[in-house]
Amino acid sequence: MIFGFKSDKPARKDPPRESVTGKLRSGLQRTRSVLFSDLQDLLPGRKSIDQNFLDNLEERLISADLGIDATATIINALSSQLKRSEIDQPHILIQTLHAVMLEILKPVDQPLCIPPVTRKPYVVLMVGVNGSGKTTSAGKLANYFLNQGQRVMLAAGDTFRAAAVEQLQAWGERNRIAVIAQQNGADPAAVIYDALQSARARDIDILIADTAGRLHTQGNLMEELKKVRRVITKFDPAITPECLLVIDAGTGQNALTQANQFNQAIGVTGIMLTKLDGTAKGGVIFALAMATGIPIRFIGIGEQIDDLQVFNRSDFVTALLALPE
Repeated sequence: MIFGFKSDKPARKDPPRESVTGKLRSGLQRTRSVLFSDLQDLLPGRKSIDQNFLDNLEERLISADLGIDATATIINALSSQLKRSEIDQPHILIQTLHAVMLEILKPVDQPLCIPPVTRKPYVVLMVGVNGSGKTTSAGKLANYFLNQGQRVMLAAGDTFRAAAVEQLQAWGERNRIAVIAQQNGADPAAVIYDALQSARARDIDILIADTAGRLHTQGNLMEELKKVRRVITKFDPAITPECLLVIDAGTGQNALTQANQFNQAIGVTGIMLTKLDGTAKGGVIFALAMATGIPIRFIGIGEQIDDLQVFNRSDFVTALLALPE
């Protein structure tokens, strides 16, 4: 069944950069407060940086869920410069911290680029555990692609959670795009196959397929996800979907387990880190970068439709450290 609308609206423009960076700075406030609230109070009146200061900083990095490896990388870099007397003022420490954080995030700073395809649609498969925000993120992602001038369709592959189909249909109405859905309890793979057929017939550029939330320990549901992946290949072997793992930033270090398990099951090609505005554990993005190397495609910093941002390491670290733009 097809729900929603065919959009005749012109492509919408991206929000002004000032609003994007401002929202990011606001969205990271809780994480920043854990990392630097007391430390920044100390910095202005401090004439030098010592080991006690770095020990305090190390505790804060761990508390913000940067993880052992990322924290060790940062503290070792700062300690080395401290021993060589290269850090003698607070602003030099901040500059060094900025540079090291940028380097950690460099491998995963890879925006999602839709390749030119002769056989549409390009498929984005939304996966993740229960409560990570997949359905909401699918709706926001549709809005993002519409802003890029793409023709978008949604597929309601979550046929088990109560009201999941209705929720996605509401996003379809909000974005004025079609939603392919079947009754609750239907085979998710069949829904995705129907959506693929409809998207190709209607010359849709991008099909965003929602899936049911599942714990990485639920083997039967992970097998079902593999089936969905196989159905896409069966429909057209030339389709290489973006398997986008949606992770709630508030899960902290558990995000690493999710990423590893889903990657082993279906091959995760990108991560969307959501709900950064509601947690002090936003540092987990550094842990994900070091432990998985999976590209961070998008971050969510609020509940509004345009609060989904393309991940940019420079913007992220600048906002986290509250540095001038």
